[in-house]
Amino acid sequence: MKVLTILVLLLASQLVVAQTGFSIRENKKGKKIEILYNKKIVTAYCYFDSTEKPVLFPIKTLSGITVTRGFPIAPRAGERTDHPHQVGMWLNYENVNDLDFWNNSYAIPAEKKALYGSIKYQNILNSSAEGDKAVLRTHCHWIDSKGKVLLEEVCEFIFRQVNGNLVIDRTSTLKAGPIDVKFKDAKDGLLGLRVARELEMPSSQEDTFVDAKGNVTTVPAMNNTGVTGMYVNREGITGDNTWGKRSSWTCLNGIKEGQHISIAIIDHPLNIGTPTYWHARGYGLFAANPLGRKVFTEGKEELNYKLLKNQSVAFRFRIVIHDGKASLLPSEIEEYLNDFAKFK
Repeated sequence: MKVLTILVLLLASQLVVAQTGFSIRENKKGKKIEILYNKKIVTAYCYFDSTEKPVLFPIKTLSGITVTRGFPIAPRAGERTDHPHQVGMWLNYENVNDLDFWNNSYAIPAEKKALYGSIKYQNILNSSAEGDKAVLRTHCHWIDSKGKVLLEEVCEFIFRQVNGNLVIDRTSTLKAGPIDVKFKDAKDGLLGLRVARELEMPSSQEDTFVDAKGNVTTVPAMNNTGVTGMYVNREGITGDNTWGKRSSWTCLNGIKEGQHISIAIIDHPLNIGTPTYWHARGYGLFAANPLGRKVFTEGKEELNYKLLKNQSVAFRFRIVIHDGKASLLPSEIEEYLNDFAKFK
């Protein structure tokens, strides 16, 4: 009887181990690959046709607090409904051989679609998950409206649990095809994240934004009850003043569901244009754009990065998603930066 009891206990302990940590679950019918931690979804790699590019959606803290906006995939009461192309977290750009990949969405009328590009998921290259780490590598095509491939993308996500925080390392390796690919300096790019209403910055001002194709989007003034966000960068610059500034990291701090939330985006020192410029808006767009030099310097400098035919370039970013009794300290973000810099 004692031997049987011991065997039962051993099997039970193995079962618990198997159910803890990261796991990956593919949902081909739903066009998504779900990333779970302790059997709960923390994010999903979604390749919906309507988003015109793969996105991580939703993104949650390890304790289950959603930090991304729901609209337009899963709208929530009280949130903004502007910029339908800003979904979860993504990587693309406003001007790639004169095609706008950033602003493309279901809202663009058919007669204008030829001016926009899309990123189409092809397949999973490999995936693995064990304990406090999961890896997902995917293959995508950056295409024009007729399906011509401008770029091949291999995207590697490394998901980790570090001190109770969700850490996402994204490396996107872009390879040009038989022609050169030019990333003309533009405002909208490169890594983007659209946050939940509670994490926006409080504002009583209505704003109007015009993209490169002349499309106008109005962001109306809204009730600021429960809206708590505030940006801060490595140099200590805060709020709207972080927009257009160069910095190795910027962090958005706020409160949601009674917890202090921090979202830190960290630039890798080997990226083109490092340290990146920040396209951080109070209405909830949080983006790192190392390629928009002319815009952010008001024409004083210019990059116009060109990827020669058959050549490759990698863009690496680290995203730290934190919740707890206090926000992430700058010293803690520095540790994440120093660790990230070791990865080549």
